[in-house]
Amino acid sequence: MSSFPKEFLWGTATSAYQIEGAYKEDGRGLSVWDRFCETKGKVWEGHTGKVACDHYHRFSEDIAIMRDLGLQAYRFSISWTRILPNGRGKLNPKGLEFYDRLIDELLQAGIRPFCTLFHWDYPTKLYDKGGWLNEESPKWFSDFTLKVAERLGDRILDWMTLNEPQVFVGLGHGTGKHAPGDKLPIAKQLKLVRNVQLAHGLGVQALRAGCAKQGKIGWAPVGVVFYPATDRPGDIEAARKWTFGCSNNHVFSNTLWSDPVVLGRVAPEAEKAFGKALPKYSESDLRMMAQPMDFYGVNIYQGTAVTEGKKGKGEVVPFPDGNPRTAFAWSVTPESLYWGPKFLHERYTLPLYITENGLSNIDWVSTDGKVHDPQRIDFLRRYLGELKRVVNDGVPVKGYFQWSLLDNFEWAEGYKQRFGLVHVDYRTLKRTPKDSFFWYRELIRRKGAV
Repeated sequence: MSSFPKEFLWGTATSAYQIEGAYKEDGRGLSVWDRFCETKGKVWEGHTGKVACDHYHRFSEDIAIMRDLGLQAYRFSISWTRILPNGRGKLNPKGLEFYDRLIDELLQAGIRPFCTLFHWDYPTKLYDKGGWLNEESPKWFSDFTLKVAERLGDRILDWMTLNEPQVFVGLGHGTGKHAPGDKLPIAKQLKLVRNVQLAHGLGVQALRAGCAKQGKIGWAPVGVVFYPATDRPGDIEAARKWTFGCSNNHVFSNTLWSDPVVLGRVAPEAEKAFGKALPKYSESDLRMMAQPMDFYGVNIYQGTAVTEGKKGKGEVVPFPDGNPRTAFAWSVTPESLYWGPKFLHERYTLPLYITENGLSNIDWVSTDGKVHDPQRIDFLRRYLGELKRVVNDGVPVKGYFQWSLLDNFEWAEGYKQRFGLVHVDYRTLKRTPKDSFFWYRELIRRKGAV
């Protein structure tokens, strides 16, 4: 693999609820995930995020690990209820002090902080007032964002408003598999989509007002990727069309979310798919949603192959029997890290960051005291090869954040899934860098040439 551009950023990503623990310490309020974890049968083997990786107490140790890794950038999220225990109103100084210390130590280590404002841990106090369905919810998010920006924005220059809104809406309020566990009809989910998009727009305004006139702002949705089964023009066009498409019974779409936020319009694909179920977007709504952004963050783990098909409408190509899969049973599709950025840049024309990519693997500490994870190394080599290819083709991908630095609480999967470059023993909380950690360190040192 030849090297990436000199200015390309190499990082890792985490989120607050998945690693911090300390769920009732120093004034932190409860989130919907705290409540969900206490509900029997919702999380694998009854696991919770009460302790997680105990990053709240061990962040200095974790930053030392990042320094050893040679990280240039670190993406993390702010726990809303550490800052505002009730979701709004009175500030919690100790919560802000934690992020003060975290950011200061990152900067001292020469690591550039990328901050996500919302990574799913919605305050229970606000959920009980209607949550994202409440018309006041965009303002609640904006107020929280402004408080964070005013306190931390003198040191953070890179911001993301929301992580994977398709997931916290689709799984949290559609299928009920994630917190808060609601199963809403599609029309109500779409109302929630609109409120979240307004929250994004108000959040961008709050960041600009609070600190980020000189900084960079984006967001980090799921990249729903369809890639062509062959290089035939018909297959490529079919994959492009499916990547920008919408289904009428779920919210996992690029264009449903990003056309209003980036282009200031309702996606034609969404209007066709949802019809009358789609709420009305006024001109003022769209102006608010489409605040200028500096980059488009996207989380890509996998994709689906598509062919033109006999009738030209596109057809999914089934995976062959025994195709490579991660421990999460996600198919290994390196092509997604080429075609996803390529198609998204065609439509939205913004610089991109790959804000999450990685795999869950079956990892444990071997008898030699090390963690050998050759599958992760092979996975990263394949995916990053495709990312390098799209960069060579002129798509402005500015950086890559591997998910994740640490094994962590993987939502409804609990501690079953291990995504980290660093193994965490959840009994002792001992950190053990895996073989992939040292591979990634060498990749960073050689600027992507391995």
